[in-house]
Amino acid sequence: MYPKHHVILGFIFSLIVFTIFPQIGFLGFSIIFLSSFLIDVDHYLAYALKHNEWNIKKVINGNFAMSKKLLSLPRKKRNKYYGFVAFFHGIEVLLILLILAIFVSPIFLLILTGFLFHETLDTLHQPTYWDRIDKLSSIYDYFKFKKLKDIEDEK
Repeated sequence: MYPKHHVILGFIFSLIVFTIFPQIGFLGFSIIFLSSFLIDVDHYLAYALKHNEWNIKKVINGNFAMSKKLLSLPRKKRNKYYGFVAFFHGIEVLLILLILAIFVSPIFLLILTGFLFHETLDTLHQPTYWDRIDKLSSIYDYFKFKKLKDIEDEK
């Protein structure tokens, strides 16, 4: 799902949560909203680290180019590949946030809420392009799927 869709839907979701639970206040609304799309910073970091490129515009363009490359493959072949592990997308981070919410601060529950909403959108949107569900576990995805660079190696 494109970032702009996450921003728009995250805003609507945060507004609904704020309407139902006004006690979270503007701060809670803001944390849920921001975490509903800033979770995707892992896409930026993964690409930047892999390519040693930190210019945000170049990283965004590179991510879109990588997605275009993946989507150009036949669907059956595309299902075998993964561009990179999105390390904030997975049950592992959600469990850490839950533990932090219980033992450290309820603010982490707000972050968890935004992350869960984002993950739900990604999971619902994924069948549009793949015949699989990934990003449920970063560790599983890392070992399960071939890396995008391996596409050239198979030719």
